[in-house]
Amino acid sequence: LTYIEFYRNSCVKWRFGCGKNLCLLLLFFHFNHIASGHLRYSIPEEMRKGSLIGNVAQDLGLDIKRLRSGRARVVPGENTQYTELKTDKGILTVNERIDREQLCGDVTPCSFSFEVILENPMELHQITVEIMDVNDHSPTESAIVGARFSLMSAEDLDVGVNGLKAYVMTDNSYFSLKQNSNADGKKYAEMVLQKPLDRETDPYLSLKVIAVDGGTPQRSGTVNIDVTVLDVNDNAPVFNQSVYKATVLENSPADTYVTTVNASDADSGSNSIVTYYFADHSNGQGNIFMIDEKSGVILIKGSVDYEKDKKHELRIDAKDQGGLTDSSKVIIEVTDVNDNAPAINVMSFTSSVSEDSPPGTTIGIINVKDLDSGDNGHVNCRIEQNVPFTIKSNLKSYYTLVTDAVLDRESVSDYNITVIATDAGTPSLSTKKTFNIKISDVNDNAPVFPQAVYSAPIVENNSPGVSVLTLRAKDPDENQNARISYILEDTQIGASPVSEYMSVNAESGVIHAVKSFDYEQIKELVFTVKAQDGGSPPLSSNVSVKILIQDQNDNPPQVLYPVQTGGSMVAEMVPRSADVGYLVTKVVAVDVDSGQNAWLSYKLQKATDRALFEVGLQNGEIRTIRQVSDKDAVKQRLSVIVEDNGQPSRSATVIVNVAVADSFPEVLSEFTDFAHDKEYNDNLTFYLVLALAVVSFLFITCLVVIISVKIYRWRQSRILYHSSLPVIPYYPPRYSDTLGTGTLQHVYNYEVCRTTDSRKSDCKFGRAASQNVLIMDPSSTGTMQRIQSEKSILDEPDSPLEVS
Repeated sequence: LTYIEFYRNSCVKWRFGCGKNLCLLLLFFHFNHIASGHLRYSIPEEMRKGSLIGNVAQDLGLDIKRLRSGRARVVPGENTQYTELKTDKGILTVNERIDREQLCGDVTPCSFSFEVILENPMELHQITVEIMDVNDHSPTESAIVGARFSLMSAEDLDVGVNGLKAYVMTDNSYFSLKQNSNADGKKYAEMVLQKPLDRETDPYLSLKVIAVDGGTPQRSGTVNIDVTVLDVNDNAPVFNQSVYKATVLENSPADTYVTTVNASDADSGSNSIVTYYFADHSNGQGNIFMIDEKSGVILIKGSVDYEKDKKHELRIDAKDQGGLTDSSKVIIEVTDVNDNAPAINVMSFTSSVSEDSPPGTTIGIINVKDLDSGDNGHVNCRIEQNVPFTIKSNLKSYYTLVTDAVLDRESVSDYNITVIATDAGTPSLSTKKTFNIKISDVNDNAPVFPQAVYSAPIVENNSPGVSVLTLRAKDPDENQNARISYILEDTQIGASPVSEYMSVNAESGVIHAVKSFDYEQIKELVFTVKAQDGGSPPLSSNVSVKILIQDQNDNPPQVLYPVQTGGSMVAEMVPRSADVGYLVTKVVAVDVDSGQNAWLSYKLQKATDRALFEVGLQNGEIRTIRQVSDKDAVKQRLSVIVEDNGQPSRSATVIVNVAVADSFPEVLSEFTDFAHDKEYNDNLTFYLVLALAVVSFLFITCLVVIISVKIYRWRQSRILYHSSLPVIPYYPPRYSDTLGTGTLQHVYNYEVCRTTDSRKSDCKFGRAASQNVLIMDPSSTGTMQRIQSEKSILDEPDSPLEVS
């Protein structure tokens, strides 16, 4: 009966006893992450199949469910066929009849061991079964005939008190039985002649020798000895040693010398010739050794293997020509040679381990055995490569493979672990075994962008959905942990979310424009994209993306000055005294595009007199290129085209009317006809009616001549009354700042308004801060109007501009 108390500090306290010939000794180990234990059972030999050896589950303190879930099993090995582990009951039973004499011979004590292994978690337990002897054999002997006759030794396979005790011979008058013991303590008997034999009186004698043992019940063996009395040869051969000892190396070749036995015979002649031979009870040693029958030389005949037999015992008989014999024993010790390399057997091994496993995690159990003895059988195990694993000794001949450092799958995804088992022999023998273990991935790496900031251009007026940029993040993990999704982070661009402008493909990382962009409204977009892997929990990283809107030449130039209302005509006055380079006016235009698309150039497209005016290419200034003469027409019409520098370029056209005159009346009369020429030329009906009126007027001219003169004088008086044009001084014409910045000079400006229908004109002075501008408004009532400020000019809806 066994009692176990297990303490946290790994101390063990036990007491044990025996009952019904069954003794149990339990020793429990706890070592390096693997639970281990040692059970020892004692049972008698010859137990029937199915007999109980012990309750393994109970003795180890394990639950039966643990045996099932851990796939408990006996590690295959030598003598494991005698037992069976029943995991459904947790017991160990006899699986095959056990004969102690067959299993161990005369070795005491007789036992065999095996291992039980469990998984999840790994446990390794060693079980030793000791076989107790039972008195189940009768002693036997073989008889030998002679004057001093050595009898065949009785063989009793039992040991101890159950072994051979004594020899007894039936009563007779000629022989007595003498019992002897060899140097090894083994008993044998000899018949000793008590009185001379008389062949003529008693030619034959029949005797019985009984060998008895000391067991209970006592068993015996009997042999009949027939004695034939021969003449004269009364001396048997005698060995000079009762026991011979020799030593041989295992694996020695055939015909290797072992030893020589020698026996002498006191007789002479043919009766003294001695021959040697193996006794017939030498247990088949004749297959391994041979003896020269004449010389007594013993040689090796077969294979000598230390692992099979460490010692050989030979019985040698010496017989003369008369049949008299003597016996001797030869003990041959076999010396071990390191002829067996260690054997590595895998008990349990896991093919993969997680990269977050802590140091000390067990990945496998191996068993290493060497059949040699002594230093030749002493094995040392190590790992060949420099890997984050180590090997530790557990039970005898058992080793565990454990992690020795932190693992990183991204650095090394798998390892080939080579275990080398080397014995201590000379020369040493070794065995290698390689284990491949894969490191399983853990989501311990976030996606990484190769750049901290991405920048890409896009041309305005793009098509919605166009691809702008492709993001690529890398994740050194694998499988689902490396599957990256791209997400547009919530960001406000102005008052709108970024999703109204851009989108990102979650799988490919391609960024698309959601709508068409206008450079004049928005020039760049800055937002954040997140790359997130598919691990649990997921890991992510962000990157900043800047999209630059590139300008296109999609806007034509806009002329800010001169500005014309829908029905008005703007005219710039140039005095006839103007010299070369006189600044008439300046065409002011802008382009809302940027860069080269906003670079403007000015050209004179058409002119009444191209030799009189020129336009500055860069500044749009209209100047005279020669001296103004009296021959130059009062009315000058210039067509100026403004072009940008885009590809293709866009342009706008503006009409500039110039009045070459020194006084307003001259200007008014010329521009009155100018304003109506087209109207009269284009309206034939109007001229026909006018012609009819003239004819009628001539017909009645006599009647109305006085009235006409008075009306004419009345009209002239009105013009002179409201106008002082002849006395207006002329100043050098200049232009004002149309953008209202106040950087250009203010000059005196004049506005002349005249009605075309009534042929009546009124004139008034304008005030400072305006230009020399004449506006002919056909729809006016004859009053002079002044141009408003630059803002009024820009807001005028009916601008007489031609855009191409």
